[in-house]
Amino acid sequence: MFKLLSIFSFLAFFLGCGGDADPSKLFSIQLENKSKLQQDQEIGVAIKSKADIAVDKVQYFIDGQELPMKNGKIKLASQTLGDKTLVAKITYGDESAEIGTKIRLHSPNAPEIYTYEIINTYPHDPKAYTQGLEFYQDILYESTGKKGASTVRKVDFETGEILQQVNLDNSVFGEGITIVDNKLYQLTWQSGIGYVYDPANLEKLRNFTYGNSREGWGLCNDGEKIFKSDGTEKIWFLDPYTLDEQGYIQTVTDKSIFNKANELEYVDGKIYANVYQRESMMIIDANSGAIEGVINFGGLKGKVKKGPEWDDTNSVLNGVAYHKDRGTFFVTGKNWDKLFEVQIRKKE
Repeated sequence: MFKLLSIFSFLAFFLGCGGDADPSKLFSIQLENKSKLQQDQEIGVAIKSKADIAVDKVQYFIDGQELPMKNGKIKLASQTLGDKTLVAKITYGDESAEIGTKIRLHSPNAPEIYTYEIINTYPHDPKAYTQGLEFYQDILYESTGKKGASTVRKVDFETGEILQQVNLDNSVFGEGITIVDNKLYQLTWQSGIGYVYDPANLEKLRNFTYGNSREGWGLCNDGEKIFKSDGTEKIWFLDPYTLDEQGYIQTVTDKSIFNKANELEYVDGKIYANVYQRESMMIIDANSGAIEGVINFGGLKGKVKKGPEWDDTNSVLNGVAYHKDRGTFFVTGKNWDKLFEVQIRKKE
């Protein structure tokens, strides 16, 4: 009898809406606390029926993955963080419906604080508006920016000598680089175009265009895919052969989404990302997007001599490369006259 009344209620509601069977007009998702959600958090959830329809079964999903549910609570077991849609698949009688609600998943842990120790200091071209650094076969590759001054070059890191250089077209602004499978990839800022080179002689092999990413900022790779920052909270995954964008992670702390990732470097499952116009670097989990650490590089800029190319606003920390054999990071900045080899350690 109850189910019969529920069906009559549904029919009355359906006809009253002029035949519009939009599921969001029938049901809504009620969350215990939507304002501060964290990865793997257990939270109370329920389906509110707007037309007195009896619900037989509900399943909840994020990114196509069903969430564990027990005693009226779901576990927000998403592999990635940031802005998500919580989807409910609802069964009622012989019918089914699917509705969603926007949520934001934060990291369960606050970032840890790291500092640095200078191991060595090397000369660096103060005319280089550094956008990207990468070690390959013990040679330092560097990309520089600004229209009319953008280059990709090979550098002897110990002496600062430019071993080989290719100048970009005056119309583009060079950005980050990475090397994978014996190919060097370089971005440009707002031109929507990137370049692929032979790292042995810097011969350009091809151009590529961006997909949905906004701009070109930083690049790194894990040996299988390329990571690309674009000036937003997103770090995109690129196929190194097709250069197609295959998805993204969002960079997230325990409190907010952060959108300042610039030049990138990948080491052991983590992305080290310069924070644009700040003397700091993020340590990001390359799978989830969680910002697990922040490296304070305060004081490093004070060790640099200001040259004729110096700009107090834009001559900022930028450029990070990991030297695998030495186990150290190399960092510099835009128009800095020094390249620093550093060890990164957790602050005591």
